[in-house]
Amino acid sequence: MEYVLLSITAMVAMTLGTLAGGGGLITMPAMLLMGFPIHSTIGASKISTTVSSFSTFLTVLLKKQITLRESWWILPVSLTGGVLGGVFATHISDKTLFHIAIVLLIGAFFTSFLSKADFSGTAALQPKRSGVFGFIGVGLYDGLFGPGQGTLLLFLFNHLRVSYLRAIGFMRLATFSSGFGAAVSYIYMGKIIWPAAIALVIGSLSGAQLGVRIAEKLNPVHVRVLLRLVIIGLLVQLLVKAVL
Repeated sequence: MEYVLLSITAMVAMTLGTLAGGGGLITMPAMLLMGFPIHSTIGASKISTTVSSFSTFLTVLLKKQITLRESWWILPVSLTGGVLGGVFATHISDKTLFHIAIVLLIGAFFTSFLSKADFSGTAALQPKRSGVFGFIGVGLYDGLFGPGQGTLLLFLFNHLRVSYLRAIGFMRLATFSSGFGAAVSYIYMGKIIWPAAIALVIGSLSGAQLGVRIAEKLNPVHVRVLLRLVIIGLLVQLLVKAVL
């Protein structure tokens, strides 16, 4: 019954994560409340997001809303960021890590008010300097901490003037890339509780597909509001945990 509940939780979390990022806001606290160790919680989350993110990317790709020609470079860049984040995380205290996460999320929150983009841009995605450094930075954050990574990516695509639905496809490829390195690391360290990881994968796959279908009907004007709400939730969670 515990794993069934975990799978349902993952479905809800990935639906939200596909639309606005922040799925970890739901899955990580839920697993910790169920008594799963922190390393096993993070490891299982990385496995599930890696699998579900790739499935979402393929869905958008097969609908020809994005192309491999314009997205292939995201893979090595985000993977580099994720690996660097994982390495740095082993040398950073939990307290410092939380402070870094809070600063990044506060920055993203205020950026949402300053930005004039409405997620309906028509620009093609190209490996420009701002995009490359942005993907490395967000990948680094994903390796260091994780929750809110998708939200930060959407703001990056907002800056790059990529349309919302296309941004979801690119976002999931970047999430797959940075999460893959972290997942391999946790598997290598023997930190994975496989029944929990499998339950998360099943729920996440369902949530990812549901999220894509909702996104097709979502008005881009409302996306920034949704992103702000997710960021507020993430900040509250991090601030409470930092104080305690």
